[in-house]
Amino acid sequence: MPTLRLATRKSALALWQTEHVAARLRRAHPDLDVQLVPMSTRGDEVLDRSLAAIGGKGLFLKELEVAMLEGRADAAVHSLKDVPMQLEAPFALAAVLERADPFDAFVSNRYDTLAALPRGSRVGTSSLRRQAQLRAVRPDLRIADLRGNVNTRLAKLDADEYDAIVLACAGLQRLGFDARIRQRLVAPAWVPAVAQGAIAIECRADDAATWSRLAALAHAPTRTCVDAERAMNLALHGSCHVPVAGHATLDGARLHLLGLVGSAIDGRIVRAEAEGPADDPQALGRRVAEALRAQGADGLIAASAG
Repeated sequence: MPTLRLATRKSALALWQTEHVAARLRRAHPDLDVQLVPMSTRGDEVLDRSLAAIGGKGLFLKELEVAMLEGRADAAVHSLKDVPMQLEAPFALAAVLERADPFDAFVSNRYDTLAALPRGSRVGTSSLRRQAQLRAVRPDLRIADLRGNVNTRLAKLDADEYDAIVLACAGLQRLGFDARIRQRLVAPAWVPAVAQGAIAIECRADDAATWSRLAALAHAPTRTCVDAERAMNLALHGSCHVPVAGHATLDGARLHLLGLVGSAIDGRIVRAEAEGPADDPQALGRRVAEALRAQGADGLIAASAG
């Protein structure tokens, strides 16, 4: 029986996502022995500093990529929002699964909405994008860094370290925490992370056998949307150092993209949106990036990086 080994982080969410991919692969290829290869990454291990301070979200990928290079794994499963805009050779994204809920969740044990929080409330998030939007809509709040997996973050909320926290809806839903979502923060008022809610599978571009097997899980409409979002982010040189957000929606042969760049320091926000043909999502992404630049996005990006 042929074997396909999936590298994954050890967090509960990463394991759920990889088990989900494995189950889909077993259904698509009944003769395939799909195995999980759990491992720890530097992004998981260093929790006392922000991701921006220790090198960015690419830290969640490195050990998994080394496992593929050394022949210990054939592919790796990721939350696509954690994947850098450009992968190093010889890696490529072989498949993007159908996206789950792309939006953020307001989570609190005492308050039903973000607007209901009293002045001075302490809100936890590790995301500069979320911090920028929080400061834009509620400059009176105290924003505090929050690292760790979903269970750890919820435990800190339950220990009254925060009045509220902001997490991804998809992660909460996948782990069975739907009831913890008090309010979905939705576009256009609140813009999610680029590619949030989408699971991606990475493999070596020259591994034709693995690439062919993974193709059965690819969801073309999701790939079109996330390609536009990621092209915008790439054109802006976005990373976890920069509060960039994007949300694309597909309507037949037309693609709409909303983009945002903000400041986690003072809550300044610029927005842009455009529509274009779905068969060229990268061009739409670059167009929205240019529109954001025309409104001063470069200055916000420089301030965030500096």
